[in-house]
Amino acid sequence: QVQLVESGGGLVQAGGSLRLSCAASGRTYRFYTVGWFRQAPGKEREFVARIRWSGEGTYYADSVKGRFTISRDNAKNTVYLQMNSLKPEDTADYYCAESPVLTTSPALFSSWGQGTQVTVSS
Repeated sequence: QVQLVESGGGLVQAGGSLRLSCAASGRTYRFYTVGWFRQAPGKEREFVARIRWSGEGTYYADSVKGRFTISRDNAKNTVYLQMNSLKPEDTADYYCAESPVLTTSPALFSSWGQGTQVTVSS
């Protein structure tokens, strides 16, 4: 089973940028989907973006569309989330996970990483 490790979180001012990484160890399959999710204190985990290891199937939540970009580097077994024009409401713990299907439902993802914290100050 693949193991995923997130990194790249931190504290940034509103309008700034961060790039999150999701590094996979173990086997990956081109048709599997990697998703980014986030969870703010007191809120449910929500979908942010997804991509297949093949590079197909990118999709974004409306709240981040036009500001965040998901990409992957198969040579490094890593999926990235470039976050630009950050807002205080983007503050959350960010997680990556993998699914055998093309979906945005957290229930269909597994191999969750430990998360990386993103804090956007106003």
